[in-house]
Amino acid sequence: MKKVGKKRKHAETIPEPKKELVAEERPKRTLLGWKDKPVVNENEAVAPTFRNKEKVLITSSRRINYRYRHLMLNLVSLLPHCKKDSKVESKATKGATLNELVELRSCSSCLFFECRKHKDLYLWMTKSPSGPSIKFLVNAVHTMEELKLTGNHLNGSRPLLSFTTNFDKDAHWKLIKEMITQIFGTPKDHRKQKPYYDHVFVFSIVDGHIWFRNYQISCPHTGADKIDRGGLEKMTLIEVGPRFCLNPIKIFGGSFGGPTLYENPLYISPNQIRALEKKKKSGKFAQKVKAKTRRRMHEMSNPLEQDEFADMWKD
Repeated sequence: MKKVGKKRKHAETIPEPKKELVAEERPKRTLLGWKDKPVVNENEAVAPTFRNKEKVLITSSRRINYRYRHLMLNLVSLLPHCKKDSKVESKATKGATLNELVELRSCSSCLFFECRKHKDLYLWMTKSPSGPSIKFLVNAVHTMEELKLTGNHLNGSRPLLSFTTNFDKDAHWKLIKEMITQIFGTPKDHRKQKPYYDHVFVFSIVDGHIWFRNYQISCPHTGADKIDRGGLEKMTLIEVGPRFCLNPIKIFGGSFGGPTLYENPLYISPNQIRALEKKKKSGKFAQKVKAKTRRRMHEMSNPLEQDEFADMWKD
């Protein structure tokens, strides 16, 4: 028999761990091409970037008119970063109720449409919970359904905000401009917005009132959806709607109240206007009664002479 030699024991070898193959992160793609990832130095402190998380709560009071309700729904369709809530009772305690609703819905601003006497519409534009807040009287309301204009822009797209130079004259107009910019400007990375600018909100001051218009930006393009060379010069604006006019009444330091920062000296309430019209109509009636009385007194003081031929044919 052959002797079988013993095998030498080899030193135990520890297998090296396999390296995981990770694909390199793809650079970000933009309209102008591929964008390289910026090189970040680990030693340098990175400043936190600001992210706009603006959300607007839109609600109304009870017993609102159908026309004003349609205006509110038009604004809801124009602002993709808004949240709509149920109606709130218009009482003295509406401020505390609305501030609580804004906090529950995780919003930072509020547009509250308050209707009184089924005729007058007031708009509260508020930053919650610390303020400030602005109270407007809404006039010259025309909804999208009523106007039936030819303009049509993408639902949920971001608007351009256009202001006239009058907003930079006085301090209260600057505050109103900043409030409108924060509330009507759609945040860049909001989940419901579309990254396109195809319409513009125009705010212009005429006779102390803010007039709102919404226009579609129309560009001539070919069948391949490419703008022709020189097509930007042929860009036109087509009105979409709605239309309304804001008359500022007061600016408060808090949310739905607080110290008065500004009061419009030229503001006249709708109740006073209706009272003056009623008084004017009653004045016309009083003039008619006085004229009849004067005529009667004149006839009594100047009687007609008796006609000698009046009784000729009685026999």
